[in-house]
Amino acid sequence: MDDGLVLMKKILLTGATGFVGSALQQRIVTDQHCDLTIAVRRLLAVPDTIRAVQVADLTAETDWSDALQGIDVVIHAAARAHVLVENVVDPLIEFRKTNVEGALTLAHQALTAGVKRFVFISSIGVNGAGTELQPFTELDASAPHAPYAVSKLEAEVALKELCAGTTMELVIVRPSLVYAAHAPGNFARLLKLVSSGVPLPFALVKNQRSMVALDNLVDFILCCTTHPKAAHQTFLIADQESISTPQMLRCLSQGMGKRILLLPVPVSLMRFAAKLVGREALFNQLCGSLEVDSSKARNLLGWTPPVTVEDAMRKTAQAYLKK
Repeated sequence: MDDGLVLMKKILLTGATGFVGSALQQRIVTDQHCDLTIAVRRLLAVPDTIRAVQVADLTAETDWSDALQGIDVVIHAAARAHVLVENVVDPLIEFRKTNVEGALTLAHQALTAGVKRFVFISSIGVNGAGTELQPFTELDASAPHAPYAVSKLEAEVALKELCAGTTMELVIVRPSLVYAAHAPGNFARLLKLVSSGVPLPFALVKNQRSMVALDNLVDFILCCTTHPKAAHQTFLIADQESISTPQMLRCLSQGMGKRILLLPVPVSLMRFAAKLVGREALFNQLCGSLEVDSSKARNLLGWTPPVTVEDAMRKTAQAYLKK
């Protein structure tokens, strides 16, 4: 077409068995508007509508030639993500091997193979660990604190340099915290606590958190694979509304049909206790603010999150009980 639209004839999805990748795979198959190839470490049974290609670990030496045959769009969702218990001397070195060198190798081979668009799933951690006065925007200076976020920023910079002046369009997506009933990490622990009915010490917390429902993120990523104005852009993505921790807990408890008791524990006391036991990062996630201004996605692409944050939270809680 002459309007610059990327036709989704063939998509390569990496990380297709992961948290976000699995949802992307299911949505693409349901939509049935393209041919999907997934890159996997071990071959597995897939529907006839999917081509699975076995690819080694994501490194600088990975050969993507088979997976990239005839591909129009790459969605790169694979990554070495947050590791709760590190057992390596220098985590940043390990993150760089996968998230920087591995991503750059894939992008270089994609460019050589004639791929039209490369959608890179990054992280809001590139912007920083929290906000105080103003929400994060795409124009803010990067301030990653954790090795994972540092590696994502380094990958973004390397990919921009690679794609500059070429025929392959780069789109960078930085999601805020992604949630769903089967979300990993601290959100999963929060769901377990709410379902248990134990009193929680967050009644006095007055923070604001931007999060993104998994369904909303998947919808936006697929928008980025086709929309002509997404080319060479970076997007911060979140649900349209921010939410405080007490609001979130109440939404989850409503979805589970449970009563929740929030205790008025002073935030300063929780901060002190978290510091004593080395859980400051967890305290910041639960009690600190991290707001995202995702208006660029709405204004430039005309995209609107399909699900509101309150509805998504309730549906997440309902789905959690059915697991």
